[in-house]
Amino acid sequence: KNVSPFDVHVAVAGKDASVMAIGETIVDSLEESGFEVLFDDRPKVSPGVKFGDAELLGVPLIVIVGRDAAEGTVELWNRRTGDRTSVAIIELGAALVAQS
Repeated sequence: KNVSPFDVHVAVAGKDASVMAIGETIVDSLEESGFEVLFDDRPKVSPGVKFGDAELLGVPLIVIVGRDAAEGTVELWNRRTGDRTSVAIIELGAALVAQS
């Protein structure tokens, strides 16, 4: 965490415009809360490539915005522990603070 240039990496896993919009909203909200955010919004890149790039970049926490985003949840991946948990978008900021 001390050497990472970002606090959290947000990756959109899907090409649906609504999922992309949710990802943008999440990034805006996190930045307003003081997090340094890297946003992977590349539309023509597969989720697997995005996750591989996330591993290479080494940001400690990764938020995956996928098909469940429309229901109000995202996946939070803690790279240090390897744990992946489903988190309500409304509780994401608190979950990130708890895992920092």
